[in-house]
Amino acid sequence: MVQCRPVSREMFRDPIVVRLDPPLDFHQARKAAVEKALARSNDPMLLAWYDKKAGTFSPRVECCGDEKPAWLVYAESRGADIVVTINREEYVFAFLALDKFVE
Repeated sequence: MVQCRPVSREMFRDPIVVRLDPPLDFHQARKAAVEKALARSNDPMLLAWYDKKAGTFSPRVECCGDEKPAWLVYAESRGADIVVTINREEYVFAFLALDKFVE
């Protein structure tokens, strides 16, 4: 999968930085990210993710910005307000806190 821009911590606003002992796979990283997101929101919705080791990301959108990867632009344009980075951006998960919309 083609990655438009390399991922760096500077791309994220106030990320939750997590360090986990290897070996670590995508499913373990996702579980840890959801746990961290739940600490900030009762209802976090996963909008996008990045797996550096596998070279994959979701959603699979084409480049839509010069400064950030397309998957991150997608998430931010849809309101992502929780970003969890794991092991120096080996995995990145972007969530939207849905509970902020509940009155």
